[in-house]
Amino acid sequence: MSKPITKPNSVDGWLAYIEALHPKSIAMGLERVSIVAERLGFFQHHSRPTIITIAGTNGKGSSCAMLEHIYTAAGYLVGCYTSPHLLRYQERVRVNRQEIADDALCAAFAAVEDARQEIELTYFEMGTLAAMWHFSQQALDVLVLEVGLGGRLDAVNIFDADCAIVTNIDLDHMEYLGDTREKIGLEKAGVYRPRQISICGDRAPPQSLMDYAVSIGTHLDCIQQAFEVQSDANGWHYRDASGVLKVPQLSLMGEFQKDNAASVIYAIRALQSELPVADEVIATTLPRVQLQGRFQYLHRDPDVIVDVAHNPQAAQSLFDNLTEIQKNMPNNGRLIAVFAMLADKDIHAVVQILRQKMDVWYVAEINHTRAAKLDQLLESLKLVSTNTAVHAYSTVETALLDACKTMTKNDKIVVFGSFFTVAAALDCWHQAVFSDNHILGKS
Repeated sequence: MSKPITKPNSVDGWLAYIEALHPKSIAMGLERVSIVAERLGFFQHHSRPTIITIAGTNGKGSSCAMLEHIYTAAGYLVGCYTSPHLLRYQERVRVNRQEIADDALCAAFAAVEDARQEIELTYFEMGTLAAMWHFSQQALDVLVLEVGLGGRLDAVNIFDADCAIVTNIDLDHMEYLGDTREKIGLEKAGVYRPRQISICGDRAPPQSLMDYAVSIGTHLDCIQQAFEVQSDANGWHYRDASGVLKVPQLSLMGEFQKDNAASVIYAIRALQSELPVADEVIATTLPRVQLQGRFQYLHRDPDVIVDVAHNPQAAQSLFDNLTEIQKNMPNNGRLIAVFAMLADKDIHAVVQILRQKMDVWYVAEINHTRAAKLDQLLESLKLVSTNTAVHAYSTVETALLDACKTMTKNDKIVVFGSFFTVAAALDCWHQAVFSDNHILGKS
């Protein structure tokens, strides 16, 4: 008989413990997590809320934030589970936009630990079950769940969605999901359920995704078919069979965010019989939605921007956003890249997209086991024949601090490449600001 463990008594203790539970950080498959979920018996004390699941290569976090804000503004009790986090694990588990308390998170981990017994669970699986246990203790009206990886075999997918959105499909996590959009699309389509609301916000969805919807007997509602968006000078219009909704400009930058918002609006309208929401609430709430790490300004005049872009599609969106803001930049203003990525991402493709946009690169390593080494990052810059200046650093923090010291008032710093890159930058920035350390150049 195995010796009972002494359970951690802090969030940091629990996170260190669950990180060591499984030999792999990612283990695809639903059998283990389903057994533990059954033992936990979710939603025994309260009725099951309406569940909305969000999958996709990019835009999942933005879509979750939009749904969370709108349903909270409409007066519902809303649970939201997202990943990864930037600064605190508690960011992943929220009720009405409030992060889970430390004692509640510890209680949730303890409940999952008691239930798992002999079963090994990954970090993400433990976290997903803990979040669901916490949500099941409350009388939620709606629950928004972000898929961690793929869809079909992700731990989130053990919960049947009343409404599932696939935001878009592009090449990422190819070692797990496949090396084509068709293969990846089929994995992401796994979140759809027969006869439930199934939405796709990709303007050119893979045939595999559409075929899967047909095979399980669900009607797939796609952007540019079931609903569409059209921009104008003062904002944009959303249109579906129920009518037109005019929405002011979003705080979230990028044309692709309007596609995310359109999928969200369609979902909300499709769920009206269960969760009525007035169009006015949607139109007034969407422009106020912001999300940390998504083309986020840490400082203005001079500008310091952080963006979690970590795959080719996200890099193209970052390119488009930078092109837009360059229209108002002085001719002598530079775009300064603070750049670090994980080794298992398509570094070459990201650099290829952004190489001509950046005037100088501050390249660094992330403090993570999956981090790309400096040599790998520098080689990618060399291969795309960029003629810009490149500086190498052992950490994101030192790269950012040096970039800030050399920037002029007309320059813009852009920190990008990974959630971990942005997390390091945010932590560094907050420490510098709170200690009254003026780190920006004065030229």
